[in-house]
Amino acid sequence: QMAKHKRIGVLHSVMSYFDAVTDLIGNGDSCSIDARIEMKTNKELYQIAEHTHNIYLMHQVIINQMNVYCYFREYLCVTDLAEKYRRVHTGMNTGTKRVLDFYFVFFEGISALCLARDTKQETWRKIGEKSVRTMIQLAEYSTWNFENKLSLLQAELHYLNHRHTMAELSYQAAIVSAHDHKFFHEEALAHELYGIYLVENKIVVKGMGQLQMSIDKYNTWGATKKADAVKDFIHLVNQPVNLWK
Repeated sequence: QMAKHKRIGVLHSVMSYFDAVTDLIGNGDSCSIDARIEMKTNKELYQIAEHTHNIYLMHQVIINQMNVYCYFREYLCVTDLAEKYRRVHTGMNTGTKRVLDFYFVFFEGISALCLARDTKQETWRKIGEKSVRTMIQLAEYSTWNFENKLSLLQAELHYLNHRHTMAELSYQAAIVSAHDHKFFHEEALAHELYGIYLVENKIVVKGMGQLQMSIDKYNTWGATKKADAVKDFIHLVNQPVNLWK
């Protein structure tokens, strides 16, 4: 219908979202798309946005890619996109920034804190700490939308700072808040990151339980490819010779 009525700009935004969805479910054929519509990749959509100076579409493409890379734990890809996002964002109006910035803050914050833990680089810590501060401000405006995101960012920061009791409490708070507020995809993410935390700290049995819960939540959400990725991680942890035991 969008193509029929020449709402091409809106159609391209929907295509970008569709690309992200198919990356998570792993099967674009399961989604009913009119064969007359020529689907485009996010790379093609970004080129269209640049050519037409469509800042909003650039933003949509970048945020949707950050979403997918963050869920698949490709954190350097997220931070690379974050730099591109900042360049694009300077051309956006204040209203658009206010509505959509929290996606950027959340994805970059999770990625930066994980990278800070893995690399010990202070640059990533500073980005992660800034994301926590920003999310605190957002949570003051809407507990419903941002409480679980803040708790998960705080959990990763506590883990980075070796504050293990606070980390566990924050992971658990993120899970409960996401569940209560119906953000089931973020509940799955919280279970997964909590499970990884437990496995990395040699609490393997409990960690495997959290990872299995994340798989169940991802499958309920429809993100079967992502669920399979968690299964692959569990298989790695269960190898007879591994670094977790």
